Amino acid sequence: MKILLVDDDEDDREFFADALTGVNLNTQLQKLDNGRSCLEYLMEQIENLPNLIFLDLNMPIMNGFECLTEIRKNPLLKELPIAIYSTSSSDKDIEQTFLKGANIYIKKPSSFEDLKKSLTQVIKMNWAYHMDDFKKENFLLRI
Repeated sequence: MKILLVDDDEDDREFFADALTGVNLNTQLQKLDNGRSCLEYLMEQIENLPNLIFLDLNMPIMNGFECLTEIRKNPLLKELPIAIYSTSSSDKDIEQTFLKGANIYIKKPSSFEDLKKSLTQVIKMNWAYHMDDFKKENFLLRI
């Protein structure tokens, strides 16, 4: 499974990469640091898109809200599963990303074990079923 992580914090990207390695799933990780580079990457990889995007909200250049909006507007990208991966637990942020078309919202776990549990659950998710049975109650991942 090809995974794209878009997060401006280098420590968070490394923490995520280490946790992903620790879950022993067959994954390839690409890391980017802002929404604009994410959109550029996706257009360059249009024939080989990632299976899942983890998108931070608070980033410079182009934030996660703007990036999510642009992805959902593009007919070639709009079906990509997007997991919001943010430190924010604001109801407003959760609601706004839900309305903009994100598939799931993950508050960044502080512990390595909780991050591994979250990644395992999201990566193993049957995205076709999750998107067919998509309800707001299923949007916020709780670990």
